[in-house]
Amino acid sequence: MKTRYIALVSFLIVGMTACDDYLDVVPKGQKIPTTFADFEAFMRDEYTVSRVDPGQTIILMNDRWVSDYYQSYYPMWSANYNWDENVNRVILNNSDESAYYIAYGAISTYNLILENIDEMTDCTQQQCDELAAQAHMMRAMTLFNVVNYYSDIYTESTASQKGGVPIITSANIGAAYTQPSVKEVYDFILADMEAAYTHLPSNAATILHPDKAAADAFYARLYLQMGNYTEALQHAEKALAVRHELYDWREFYANYQSIITDPSNRTRMADPADWNYCENYIFLHGGNSNYSSAEQSIPLWRGGDRFEQGDARAAARWKYYDAGNDIYYYATLNGYHNYGGITVTEVYLILAECLARNGQIAAAMDALNTVRQSRILADVYAPLSASTEAEAMQYIIRTKQNELLLTTWNFNDARRLNAEGKYPVLPIRTVNGITSTLSASSHLWTFPFPQGAVENSGNGTITQNVEK
Repeated sequence: MKTRYIALVSFLIVGMTACDDYLDVVPKGQKIPTTFADFEAFMRDEYTVSRVDPGQTIILMNDRWVSDYYQSYYPMWSANYNWDENVNRVILNNSDESAYYIAYGAISTYNLILENIDEMTDCTQQQCDELAAQAHMMRAMTLFNVVNYYSDIYTESTASQKGGVPIITSANIGAAYTQPSVKEVYDFILADMEAAYTHLPSNAATILHPDKAAADAFYARLYLQMGNYTEALQHAEKALAVRHELYDWREFYANYQSIITDPSNRTRMADPADWNYCENYIFLHGGNSNYSSAEQSIPLWRGGDRFEQGDARAAARWKYYDAGNDIYYYATLNGYHNYGGITVTEVYLILAECLARNGQIAAAMDALNTVRQSRILADVYAPLSASTEAEAMQYIIRTKQNELLLTTWNFNDARRLNAEGKYPVLPIRTVNGITSTLSASSHLWTFPFPQGAVENSGNGTITQNVEK
């Protein structure tokens, strides 16, 4: 399978090899991993493991502006961006797709750690237990991303009948693997988290390493996606009991107001939501890693009144730009962006939704307003109130869709809410005076596996979960 070859290449770059296939003679200048320090270094490799490529999810949601040039150059992008249900995306997706290979390359790394955990030298039992726990959790998070990209959404009544994604538990080239149902994939994720939770540290060595608070934050996301609002609520509360500070984007706006409010100023400001962002539970890059980059610009129809009036974070991230044929919202932040990790804001909004669904409307709005107070400019801010679950959910969904823009979590949320049917999230766009909507039943909500993986499946088979 190509996944394994990519993982192997990354190991050879630093002079390493797979767990059960050691060379009798180590080439000069290279090294076989044996010590705790050798294997722990894999957890901090930002290029290979600390990444979650949102890929086509932000394009399908129209959360990212795609120019005519890129639409012409990448037909797959055009099909998803324009919600073209007639084209065969299976055929279009004939090249290696980073969202897939980044994920399975990371899974191979976590498997390598877990397969060698009992043979590592120069470590205490606690160190080995913690590293194994972190590998289990990161494998669970990665598999969660993959199953929500290439499989239908989890619903309890049908998950056992829906096709899942490959589960690979070995780093060895040629290892056998299976492609079980969505339910079985989620069962595997839950088992990984159970194996991880007890031995995770209270405070991780770096923001790239998960700790117990990060595990509770991920559990909240996981159970929310499964529709288990009771468990999601409990874990959200646990995570926030440890880490609950919110970044004050109103202060950022005040500090850079002259740049932000000048429509002609194209200066890109440093994104404060980097490794040191006070809201981080865990930091994972998006499609880019280990180098600074600009945020993505967003379409004209995704900005404007889609944001709440006085939203300082939105104002700081994008400004209206008219280049004649191209009119969109120009990205103004540059740096290292936590598109793949988990933040305090997301957990507060999970908390708010779970409280609303539990009938605790006032408490739900308190959680939502806690986030809004750090975002909405003081001269505009007023606390929101709601009298029904539906009204509260309307506010919560709007804030979450804007706060998590350019991450894959908006896509996951939309699929979950659409499958439930009570509070559908249907992307809408108006181009050249024509308004269109992506329906909840569209097959576009599930992406096809890249043909490179299907045709070179190694010691297993991969079956597409979508016809086109």
